Amino acid sequence: MSKTLLDRFLERGVKLGRLGVVFADGSANTYGEPAEGFPEIVLRFADDRVARDIVMDPRLGAAEAFMDDRLIIEEGDVMGLVTLLRANNQWDKGGDIGPPKMLRRLLNRATWAAEKVNNAISSKSNVAHHYDIGNDFYALMLDEEHWQYSCAYWPEGVETLGEAQTAKLAHIAAKLALQPGQTVLDIGCGWGGMAIFLARHYDVTVTGITLSEEQIELAKQRVRDAGVADRVSIELVDYRDFAAAGSKFDRIVSVGMFEHVGQPQFDDFFQACANLLTDDGTMLLHTIGRMGMPGQTDAFTRKYVFPGGYIPALSETVAASEKFRLIATDVETLRLHYGKTLRCWYANCMANKDAIVDMYDERFFRMWTFYLAGAATVFEYGSMCNYQIQYARSRHALPITRDYIAAEEQRLLRNPG
Repeated sequence: MSKTLLDRFLERGVKLGRLGVVFADGSANTYGEPAEGFPEIVLRFADDRVARDIVMDPRLGAAEAFMDDRLIIEEGDVMGLVTLLRANNQWDKGGDIGPPKMLRRLLNRATWAAEKVNNAISSKSNVAHHYDIGNDFYALMLDEEHWQYSCAYWPEGVETLGEAQTAKLAHIAAKLALQPGQTVLDIGCGWGGMAIFLARHYDVTVTGITLSEEQIELAKQRVRDAGVADRVSIELVDYRDFAAAGSKFDRIVSVGMFEHVGQPQFDDFFQACANLLTDDGTMLLHTIGRMGMPGQTDAFTRKYVFPGGYIPALSETVAASEKFRLIATDVETLRLHYGKTLRCWYANCMANKDAIVDMYDERFFRMWTFYLAGAATVFEYGSMCNYQIQYARSRHALPITRDYIAAEEQRLLRNPG
């Protein structure tokens, strides 16, 4: 029965490109037709449970079968497999347009109810699950200069991951409209790349906060090595506790952290940010987002990648921030930039496969490459994007046209050191 159901699913789901499947009983089938730009993949199922697991939960079932070496890719790779499936089911071209079905609304509500707990204790453990797996590992995947584990920015002429991450930092810095002597708070500062960039290019002091014990020690070392320790400090603290201390900052920047807040804590996050900003302060929030309505975190991501995380729709992000008189002064949607970034990370991981397997094992490597492939293709064909939302406390805090952003960005890129 599972084999029959999967056969029907693949017949409907693969029209362009070719997917060959050799089932555990030795039978085989081919789906789709050759098409330019669509991969050709051949799979072999090691046991009868593979088809059942995929039918029961397509993404988690396929992921775990692949991780356990029961779904074996005989021709092609996992990036090609996920690309083939996603490219045949593009979100942009997804059927009739109308209000969401009742079942989807109920599933979304049930998921939100199940994910309501993300307090300071669980937040720290959730961060550790992903970011504390080892700095040596991330060194093999990320850009060498900035250690940016977030969407890069790919303007015309930018070709390498390092160049794109430099361009991202300049793009965000320009939107902060920094002035000499200002104070900056970096919420979720990672390995300190943003803080270092700002301190190098501006006469400002930067405080970075993180919940990752692995990140903080290396971040402090990188700050010292960059020669900006007199203007950059890194602290291990939850943003809620930090806000309660009563400090005020002229600028706040948060890159790739809001995805970990959890939907029930959106109000807490924006209230904290509003209280941390000076009356004429400015904030730049860079986050993964949904291009459609609010949704749910899939089971694979919740279990293996980002427990407690949630990807927000623009509507719910702005709905939370407007409660605290934060003016959304500029909103930019980065549609394809993260797909390009993730493919670079995937290529780095593939190039360093032996080292990563030595650090962990084959199962971890398959899990991680499945995650990167799924993430890259959901930005290319699914409903994900990145949002950069600039906020201000006062309508007079920033120039009334956005020309200053491009001008400052170009100035920074002419001197990226």
